[in-house]
Amino acid sequence: MGNSYESSAFLMESRLADAARGCAEALYDLGMAYSTGGGVEIDLIEAHKWFNLAALNGSEAAMMCRADISDDMTAREIAEAQRQARAWLQHTDQRRAA
Repeated sequence: MGNSYESSAFLMESRLADAARGCAEALYDLGMAYSTGGGVEIDLIEAHKWFNLAALNGSEAAMMCRADISDDMTAREIAEAQRQARAWLQHTDQRRAA
């Protein structure tokens, strides 16, 4: 098997593909990766975005994680995360319609 960077990149690509299909578990996993640095650099805006999307798909764990990281974010960062989540939804809806 390749190095750990290759395997984490593959895992992220796999999770992104599942997330694009609305898989709450994949959306949650992406939030966890970005909030903990699991294979990617920690990015709370990105983590909030994924937790928000997972919460919209019914993940109660994502709701709790989103609330937890919100405590460490500014209002501007949260607004940016929400903007990115809306953009993701719009993009995936367009892909599904095509």
